Amino acid sequence: MSLTAAASVFVVILLSVQVIQGQDGWGVTYSSTEICAFKGSTVEIRCTYRYPSRKYGRDAEVNETFWFTKLSGNQPVDLRTDSDYQDRVEYSCSEKSCSLRIRDLRESDSAEYKFMFITNQPDGRYTGSPGVTLRITDLQVKVNSSSDSSWRDLKCHSSCRLPDRSSYIWYESGEKIQSQTSSTYSVYFNSTDSYSCAVEGREDFPSPPVCVDGQTCNRVIYTDRSICASKGSSVNISCLFNSPESITSKFWFSPDHSYQWQSPSQPEDLSVDSQFAGIVHVFESETGRSTLRITDLTESDSARYHFKFNTTSSFEWRSSLPGTTLTVTALQVQVTRITVHQSYTEAELKCHSSCSPAARLSYVWFKNGQKVTGVETSSFKGRVYPGDIISCALKGHENYGSPPVYAPRLPSVSVSPSAEMTEGASVNLTCSSDANPAANYTWYKENEDSPKASGQIFTITDIRAEHSGNYYCEAQNTRGRHNSTLQLIVVAGSLTMMINIIRLILVVLVSVLLLLFCLWMRKKKTLSSTTEPNEPTETVEMRELESDPDYTNISPLKRETAACGRSSE
Repeated sequence: MSLTAAASVFVVILLSVQVIQGQDGWGVTYSSTEICAFKGSTVEIRCTYRYPSRKYGRDAEVNETFWFTKLSGNQPVDLRTDSDYQDRVEYSCSEKSCSLRIRDLRESDSAEYKFMFITNQPDGRYTGSPGVTLRITDLQVKVNSSSDSSWRDLKCHSSCRLPDRSSYIWYESGEKIQSQTSSTYSVYFNSTDSYSCAVEGREDFPSPPVCVDGQTCNRVIYTDRSICASKGSSVNISCLFNSPESITSKFWFSPDHSYQWQSPSQPEDLSVDSQFAGIVHVFESETGRSTLRITDLTESDSARYHFKFNTTSSFEWRSSLPGTTLTVTALQVQVTRITVHQSYTEAELKCHSSCSPAARLSYVWFKNGQKVTGVETSSFKGRVYPGDIISCALKGHENYGSPPVYAPRLPSVSVSPSAEMTEGASVNLTCSSDANPAANYTWYKENEDSPKASGQIFTITDIRAEHSGNYYCEAQNTRGRHNSTLQLIVVAGSLTMMINIIRLILVVLVSVLLLLFCLWMRKKKTLSSTTEPNEPTETVEMRELESDPDYTNISPLKRETAACGRSSE
């Protein structure tokens, strides 16, 4: 079983038709009217909404959206500020749509959920009513007597109507019964046996084990199927256990640490595990209740935890039933609201964990390494400046603080395979910066207004000389921005250079051959022609060429060609 399975969604939509409330252009549309979900699971409720685009001579804008179940002084209480839902709710809203996600469902979450939005108009608030009715259920095994007193008829029951084709899993005294997939089960009972059931695919949410005869049998009932806790905090994992026989030994173990056991089939007591030395304590506050306490939690403590006992008759409760799944997460600072001014930023920050805390917690905030006095809540409001570094921690566990939030550092930029590129090749410009929250990257070319690319890597394929120039990368997050520049030089490729060299050689060779040919022609003409006394033939021809107005404007090569032509006439 994965550690994230305990947080997975298991929802039964009892009525999946859309429900629309509204008039005169105002309204809310819910995706369903009733939802049923298992205790400990996660549920999502969705809606869309509408409103007049213009009223009282001005455009309408939505200023606030939220979900609620109750009122305080006739005013709806935003679930995000409701102590009963602390750190268990999440909104996901876009234009005219919004969804509510609730984790670690509890029986007390059964309620009618309504959505409200508020616009900038004087009477511009609207509530979608009736809302969505959420019911939280837990599977139960019902025991009925059969015509034979030695048999019992068992039924896996839920207050929600499950899909008709659901398959079921049955457990006898903690061990899975093979090849039994119906919602009902008839059994020849033993008074020491207990029975539990689960829906196939949702084994994380089984029913509590029940005795088929009386109230005393071999069974273990875990107080919580899943627990999520913050790094550095402490957690209590508890169970109720009983047996009609004397218990000779009992302890807590973790199947996820079986690789450390001497024998993979023999669980080992966590209290003697060296990995948990000093942080694990087991105590019984009352008879039949055992509590495993783990302190100074780290991410490596995320695992499944089971309780085991043995009796005088050699019965051993090991349980293929799920125990309690613990998930440990680190704190994070989230920027929930920000207003940027010229020299500073007005920010609202939240010390957040994906876990729902088991109890009310006090927080400590740090600014540039110094403790912020007077603030012990999960929220922090105040001015922050570009160089400020802010983090948070649980009070009493300051060594397990969140990663700090700060603006991007000066980015480092590089080009691969090198800063001088060859024509026709493909190059990657890479930008990286240390920042929290993570930075977004944008690439620009000098003297160009529009960006060239976004992302850490900017790839230029089939690069040409016109790609040469200065490029700069801008790293930006909600805390600030920085940029760095690199110069890209594109040079001719080896093939291009070779072609140019060959062309030059050919031009020189042709010129030499042409000159030799001209000299040969002139010499031939000299031998075969009659010339005036004391005046060489070449002198006469050159005088004629120099008297040509176009002769002085042509290149030496062309002059030779022209002379060659004249001499051959």
